[in-house]
Amino acid sequence: MERLLKLSRIIDACNECIGRYTSWLVLVMVTLGVWNVVGRWLGRFSGSNLTSNAYIEAQWYIFDLVFLLGAAYALKHNEHVRVDIFYSNWQRKRKALADLVGTVFFLIPFCIMVIIFSWDAIIASWRIWEASPDPGGLPRYPIKAMIIVGFVLLIFQGISEAIKNLAILTGKLESQEERHDV
Repeated sequence: MERLLKLSRIIDACNECIGRYTSWLVLVMVTLGVWNVVGRWLGRFSGSNLTSNAYIEAQWYIFDLVFLLGAAYALKHNEHVRVDIFYSNWQRKRKALADLVGTVFFLIPFCIMVIIFSWDAIIASWRIWEASPDPGGLPRYPIKAMIIVGFVLLIFQGISEAIKNLAILTGKLESQEERHDV
């Protein structure tokens, strides 16, 4: 179990680092969004185009990155949306069992299915070097590849969470809080 917990710590550290860097993209995205609005407004008065389709698409792409790369970070910190009507009152081992079952039977299979079903579309996008149909738009193939990266990171974090929940069930970890400090 100690080797598995070490693997869990490595996965957690990787997703923690990726998540922290990804959080800075929110600032970039908001700044770009403000520029798109201000540039469009000022452009009307100056008679020149101060924004472009590339800036608008860049804002969308950054949002995609925040979502795809931030999902594993959110899972690590137990920040995903959950209906806590029953869960919040359960004992730690029952919570760990519910989380383990959810991870093994729902989260990981769902992630695998997303990767499988998006694979062909992503490969096709790379083959043709897919670009935006809008004038001055950005290439689409790199952002589509991030679907696979994001869901692989989510699978790895799911494995880490499953290890920690198994350790709680076997008594190797004492608490839910310790689970996030492993």
